[in-house]
Amino acid sequence: MLNSTFYPTDFLLVGVPGLEHKHFWISIPFCIIYILALLGNLLIMAIIRMSPKLHQPMFIFLSMLAFNDSLLCTSIAPKILSIFWFNDRVISFNGCLLQMFFTHAFSSIQSGFVVSMAFDRYVAIYKPLRYHAIITSSVIFWLVFALLIRAVVMVGPCPILIKKFPAFKTNVIAHSYCEHMAVVKLAATDIRVNSIFGLISAFIIIGGDLLFIFLSYVMIFNTVFLLPSKDARLKAFHTCTPHVCVFLSFYSMALFSFLSHRFGKKIPPYIHIIFSDIYLLVPPFLNPLVYGLKTNLIREELRKLLMKH
Repeated sequence: MLNSTFYPTDFLLVGVPGLEHKHFWISIPFCIIYILALLGNLLIMAIIRMSPKLHQPMFIFLSMLAFNDSLLCTSIAPKILSIFWFNDRVISFNGCLLQMFFTHAFSSIQSGFVVSMAFDRYVAIYKPLRYHAIITSSVIFWLVFALLIRAVVMVGPCPILIKKFPAFKTNVIAHSYCEHMAVVKLAATDIRVNSIFGLISAFIIIGGDLLFIFLSYVMIFNTVFLLPSKDARLKAFHTCTPHVCVFLSFYSMALFSFLSHRFGKKIPPYIHIIFSDIYLLVPPFLNPLVYGLKTNLIREELRKLLMKH
């Protein structure tokens, strides 16, 4: 343990505390999930780019979600695997803060894209005749711009506040990546400002996005139940199914990770760490599968692409 006047130039990432002897075996599913997530998202982006039929707002959002998912899992997976395979635990102070910023920023943007897709489904079902007048290229641009600004405003202060800490108790991070609170807890100073800001940011992003999605689907389901025919209702529900699967997988893992880190004192540390990793790796892996299996247009275009080759 280092003294309280210590200011590190590097941090040491533990990996999965308590399961260091099983790092190699844990790395196998992590590596497979990461590779499949990259391949799946790259395939989704390629299919949407090459098919004029898919140049629609919903698929543009999906393509941007796939791009963001690729960046999100890449922000942590290579370093995690280097820890598991080569015991390469060292990460520079600034490198740690950069990883923290990009990880949380991409996670915030991912949540925003899930909200944007809920808005898209709401307009498509609630006001189908005005859909193309409401969801325009300009609207998509400003939505994406707003998500980028929100990520910078909500996440940017976190590494800046950590940079201002006068000293740290240790440079050993009991985590497999530079998660915000895992780093903050190392400080040998009052961390209330950082903790409160982290809570406010999380509630604004996750809480606000969940509320918007909930309200969107209340209005969507209300509209669907008023449709005259059973076939029309089933078709409307079917168009929403992939999105519902995506936001359930993302937010259930996000809430568990967030709440267990702050309030799950009796949860073993390795459970929390593994779920934190899963929360960032599994949704990017699942999203292409969900949309690929559940969206007819994507399946058709994939079939055509495979038949050409």
